[in-house]
Amino acid sequence: MATIRSTGERGDGVEIVFTDVNPYGSRTLVVERDEASSVAYLCGPQGTVHGAVWLANHGPAPETIDLGRLDSELPPVAPRANTRHPEGRPPLGDLRPLWFEEGDGVALYENDELLAVIPGWADMSRGMPGYCLEAVGESPFAWSLEEALEGLAPRLERARAYWDWRGGDGSWATFQQFVMGHLDRTAGMAGRFWDAGGERLPTVGITERPPEGDREYTILSTVGMSCQPMPTVEQYIERPEAHARVELAVATPGDARDAARLFLWLAQYPWHSVTWLGHGHTAKWYHRPETFPLGSAYSGVIMLTGLPGLPDLSGFVFGGDAVQWLWLIPVTAEELHLVAESGYRALLPRLSAARLTGTPPGTG
Repeated sequence: MATIRSTGERGDGVEIVFTDVNPYGSRTLVVERDEASSVAYLCGPQGTVHGAVWLANHGPAPETIDLGRLDSELPPVAPRANTRHPEGRPPLGDLRPLWFEEGDGVALYENDELLAVIPGWADMSRGMPGYCLEAVGESPFAWSLEEALEGLAPRLERARAYWDWRGGDGSWATFQQFVMGHLDRTAGMAGRFWDAGGERLPTVGITERPPEGDREYTILSTVGMSCQPMPTVEQYIERPEAHARVELAVATPGDARDAARLFLWLAQYPWHSVTWLGHGHTAKWYHRPETFPLGSAYSGVIMLTGLPGLPDLSGFVFGGDAVQWLWLIPVTAEELHLVAESGYRALLPRLSAARLTGTPPGTG
């Protein structure tokens, strides 16, 4: 993938005219222009380009693709047949972004009119650019926004409504109250509550449900992950609305503060790394093995839903989507390899009741 460089490094007449970082800090929108054209890039934290779309020509369009500009890494110029203004149009006006809820895509408005959309699935290396108002038909640099608007418009309306709501007074407190009430009914009464998000979005807390009745272990759950859908789910799942919103849970007979470190590790991961977590996924502990929160015999976790012997936490809906609770079950290095080689189902026979509730090996 290409990498965006600053104007000072380029020295070729290209200037950066607009930048904006998504609310999670994982993607940056960069708009560049020179005398011939303007283009928008969707970049990662190191400047790597993940999506791009041509925005406008500012002079007469060529009959064919100008390969010389591409070889020189200049903003592309759309061919005459692929632009609404073959003779060019003036430089861009006031620009304003609207980020998708997931943070992996963005819409760009010029003077409050929708100009372009770079969705999370845009990938120039696979011939999938973003959508632009100026584009006619499909070119390697942009696809027609007009032809795609029927499918994109509801997505943008949801994003606008979400960020308006999320920026309002009391939105987080209201959401937290809904989740906590659901867990009161499904996981027992609440104990302590910790912040797991710090100053960065998404806001995530950790709720503790101490042992009660016949249950001898503590249940911990995140509160806040499901407030926004995870990125990239739609690229892998046929019905993303059934899998895009999750919370994490863990059962432990030990110190709840130790187990809570799993959430500090994973709760914000999907939005900061632009990925998703789902049933059957695994994660290898990022630090020294002896520091793993559920015992040094383990090297990571597998995430599973609907486990027998553990409370059924399903039934919560937000934004019209069902929320899945993914239980974090500790696994050994050998088991991580087994899942990588044979899939998560190969591991299921090994998961005893003691393992599901976090009992260390040899103690239950």
